[in-house]
Amino acid sequence: MLFAKMGVPNDQLAFFTTLLYFPWFLKGLWSPFVDILRTKRWWIIAMQVLLTAICILLTLTLPHPSAEMIAEKTTSVGLFRFTLVLFIIAAFASATHDIAADGYYMLAHDEKSQAAFVGIRSTFYRIAAVFSQGVLVYIAGYIENKTGDIPGSWQVTLGVTSVLMLCISLYHIFLLPRPAEDQPRMSANGEIAKGREVWRELASSFATFFTKPGVGLAILFMLLYRLSEGFLVKLSQPFLVDTRQTFVRDGQILGGGLELSTDTVGLLYGTIGVICLLLGGILGGIYISRKGLKRSIWLMAAALTLPSFVYCYLSMAQPESLWIIGTAVSFEQFGYGFGFTAYMLYMMHFSDGAYKTSHYAICTAFMALSMMIPGFVAGSIELAVGYSTFFWIANACSITTFVITYFVYKRLEI
Repeated sequence: MLFAKMGVPNDQLAFFTTLLYFPWFLKGLWSPFVDILRTKRWWIIAMQVLLTAICILLTLTLPHPSAEMIAEKTTSVGLFRFTLVLFIIAAFASATHDIAADGYYMLAHDEKSQAAFVGIRSTFYRIAAVFSQGVLVYIAGYIENKTGDIPGSWQVTLGVTSVLMLCISLYHIFLLPRPAEDQPRMSANGEIAKGREVWRELASSFATFFTKPGVGLAILFMLLYRLSEGFLVKLSQPFLVDTRQTFVRDGQILGGGLELSTDTVGLLYGTIGVICLLLGGILGGIYISRKGLKRSIWLMAAALTLPSFVYCYLSMAQPESLWIIGTAVSFEQFGYGFGFTAYMLYMMHFSDGAYKTSHYAICTAFMALSMMIPGFVAGSIELAVGYSTFFWIANACSITTFVITYFVYKRLEI
């Protein structure tokens, strides 16, 4: 959203923001170190402090492209080199935090308890994304409307993020619980594992993961279950703010969006969207804990994919009513919140065992890859065919969701 408002073309913003998934794809390489060195609590707090520092640097160094570049969508992503470097460091810190938080969660719950709380857990995971796409975007839009300064509005928004991250870090430093099982893995003589033992643990975690029964099918499920969303999520918000008028420049189709203001998009995602996402995630967790994954997975696959067709309607009809647009976005958010719980529970179930933290990190690496593959090409496809055709292509990929769900369903026992 930041790059879209700064005038960066869709192909560049989609490609370079997709690069930020790489730390989640690669995090399995260093996840054993999180298992072996220090406690999960230590890693959680250390990464939050680092993220706070990065947010402060982003606030102080954000570039200010000219109004002409923004209006004509000719801002080169090269202007944001240092910003991207900071985002990449933040992504590595966030991925490491993710490893530690996943392990911290699984240490505190048995399998049944994990199922009961997975809906709430996934909901809060999505609240973070909705907060950045909703509340923070609304703040940026509100300041933009008052001042007319797009870069300045985002600089203030990043400042708000810095303060928030500082408060969260201080809260966890003093109040995050210390589970008795949250201990670094020890060597045979009782000392913390070092040197060769770390690498042996790394090799062992990978070897045991890729020799698990049904690992091939599990990897395909993690890559294909959310394929349509991988295309959709990259351009859904740029579509909402892009100009309604469609025109061609240098062979690329531009415009064809809904031309909503920045604060309106933030409001839709930050209020109505949040409520529907919360309901979807919580109800999904309750439903799956009562019915089990096997009896729930078909309904959840449908909930994850079918509501996304609202973007096909929005791109074709281009309605002006905020009620229609808000209802469509909310319907899609509810479906995603409901259907995503099956994905998370499946990864937890597959990761269970001696290296559950490392194995879950590898699973989430494949989850990141499932978003990277379509994300790299999403912007280029949209510029070639326009929003309407792009959304039809994206939703046609939901066929793969149902095909892979069929094969997983046949092997599920929980």
